[in-house]
Amino acid sequence: MTDDSALFALPQQQQLCPLCQQPLVIKSGKNGPFLGCSAYPACNYIKALHQHETSIVKVLDSEACPQCGNALAVKNGRYGMFIGCTDYPRCNFVVHEHSEQPDAERLACPKCKQGQLTERVNKFGKVFWGCDSYPKCKFLLNDKPVAGSCMVCGFGLLMEKKGVLYCADKKCGEKQPAA
Repeated sequence: MTDDSALFALPQQQQLCPLCQQPLVIKSGKNGPFLGCSAYPACNYIKALHQHETSIVKVLDSEACPQCGNALAVKNGRYGMFIGCTDYPRCNFVVHEHSEQPDAERLACPKCKQGQLTERVNKFGKVFWGCDSYPKCKFLLNDKPVAGSCMVCGFGLLMEKKGVLYCADKKCGEKQPAA
C-alpha cells in the first residue's frame, strides 16, 4: 500500500484507490465534488477534494480571549466568518452572536422547559429557532415561534406560517382559530 501523499502526487488520471488499486474518478455529491473509486459499489472508497480549513483574516490585538487571555481573531471557516481565539486548538473560545430579541420576547423551550428559543441561521442562510440548551435539547422550529398554547392538544407553543398560527407540536400541527 502507498501513503496518501504519494498517491495524490500522481497526475489526476493515474490516481489509484488505496483499497482496490482501481482508478479514482471525480464524482459529485450534495457537499460538492469528491474523489471516488471507479469500482463502486464493489469498493466504496472516497476522498474529499477540498479540506475545510479555518483561516485567520485579522488578529484583534485589542481584544483578549476571556478564557485564556490570548488575542482574538476574525476567522473564515466552513460556515463563514466568526471571531475566535488565536490559541486554537488549546483554547476553543468562539464569540457567539446573540439574537437581538429582548429577554421579554424570548420564549421558553416547550420540550426541556429549561432553555430558551433563540433565532439562528443555518449554513445556507435560512433562519430557524432552536433551544439554547443544544445539544442537551434538540428542539427546533423552522417557523417563527409565538407564545400561546394549542386549542386542540394543549402544547405550550404556537408557530406562525404566512400569518396563520399553528400548533408547534409536530404530532399535532393543527391550525389555530384567529384570536
